[in-house]
Amino acid sequence: MKDSSNNGAKYIVLLGAPGAGKGTQAQVLQAHLGLTHISSGDLFRENVSKQSSLGVLARSYMDKGELVPDDVTIKMVMERIARPDCARGVVLDGFPRTEAQARALDLALARENKRIAAVIFVRVRDQVLIERLTARWTCPACSSVYNLLTNPPRAAGKCDKDGSPLNQREDDKPETARRRLDVYRQQTAPLIEYYRQAGLLGELNGEHAIEQVATEITNLVQAL
Repeated sequence: MKDSSNNGAKYIVLLGAPGAGKGTQAQVLQAHLGLTHISSGDLFRENVSKQSSLGVLARSYMDKGELVPDDVTIKMVMERIARPDCARGVVLDGFPRTEAQARALDLALARENKRIAAVIFVRVRDQVLIERLTARWTCPACSSVYNLLTNPPRAAGKCDKDGSPLNQREDDKPETARRRLDVYRQQTAPLIEYYRQAGLLGELNGEHAIEQVATEITNLVQAL
């Protein structure tokens, strides 16, 4: 793994299934190493809410129920990378999702004499992912959110504040979680192999304690 650009900035991609903890680890890298966390979801929301030219263009596809073309997404990413707060490098979370997007991103970075320094795959078994993804329950009365793994209610199935029975959103149900994992595997398996062949892929066990995973990822990136 080599320096990702002439100016020493590091461009890192975090890969992992929904529930693997990518967002948490990206925030650790941002806090400890000064690398800016770029979430593709946040980037879309920012551009759409500000009605930037790219946001308006993306919205035109979204309103028709169509996928936003890769070139539009990559332009958003490259515009974000060009901002001053990204001078030390970035952690990309949620993009690229497919091999085609990875190839297009490589070309866009190369045009600016930049390249991906490392791709970190946070590996977690499906059983654990489903447990994590389905652990969220919500109070319909006061909207309090509970996590059965990290913040469970004092009385099982009841809100601590008003005693209302907790509900599970459709997005948090086991069948939805399994569908999300199926889509992830279909899209990302070729992407993982692409980065492995490029010699950029590092794998970590995301089932360890958050602090241990954070230390391993930080040490890996610092070694670049």
